[in-house]
Amino acid sequence: MSRIDSIKQAAACLRIAAETGEFIAPLRQQFPDLDAQDAYAVQRLNTEQRLATGRRVIGCKVGLTSPAVQRQLGVDQPDFGVLFDDMGFGEGIAIPFTGLHQPKIEAEVAFVLGRDLDMDNPGLVDVLRAVEFVMPALEIVGSRIRNWDIKIVDTVADNASSSAYVLGGPARRLDGIDLRACTMTLRRGEETVSTGLGSACLGNPINAVVWLARTLAQNNAPLRAGYLVLSGALGPMVTVAAGDVFSAQIEGLGSVSAVFESN
Repeated sequence: MSRIDSIKQAAACLRIAAETGEFIAPLRQQFPDLDAQDAYAVQRLNTEQRLATGRRVIGCKVGLTSPAVQRQLGVDQPDFGVLFDDMGFGEGIAIPFTGLHQPKIEAEVAFVLGRDLDMDNPGLVDVLRAVEFVMPALEIVGSRIRNWDIKIVDTVADNASSSAYVLGGPARRLDGIDLRACTMTLRRGEETVSTGLGSACLGNPINAVVWLARTLAQNNAPLRAGYLVLSGALGPMVTVAAGDVFSAQIEGLGSVSAVFESN
């Protein structure tokens, strides 16, 4: 099988798994010739497929921002995926559980851009000037790979294991917020299930946005004004069950909650 055929077949396998809920064996086992760059090609194919059905790209997510998770997957840098318009849910609005795939949840910092980052090599100052708002978020990650048996090829191809997200509030300017020192507490009901710090995300969540801006600029697909960026988890992710209610507090930033439908 040619590499191009492997990429096309891997993309089709992921689409079918998402549509049917019948999760698949790891892509790295089914298509051992694929590398990380091929996995991004798989991701792009399925992005094009979703756009053709009328979905709209509204931003990006950064994953693998924890050194421990990077070591687990055998990589030394983050990855990214695409956010679509139908992934966002409002606080208090029940998220349909049937549309999720082996869901887990994590709290993170979300950024909304007020200007394009289309220069050749965006830096920290460029990103700081581009950020219009920052707010707390909950990302619901999911995997079309059976039992979350993933390595880098599997998660990148699977749109960085994305599923859904909820934005909290208030939307704030960056002025006066020390994102490195923000403490995060995630609760299921009244039980604390995850804690962390802003520094757990590449030392500072803004670093994740800089990495993403540079990576996409190199790929001639720069971050644009109005885009949402989910910058990566501040603490360990937690498995989600139908009917769960989660809330997260990020000190100095605000709070966010997510409600999941019962089966």
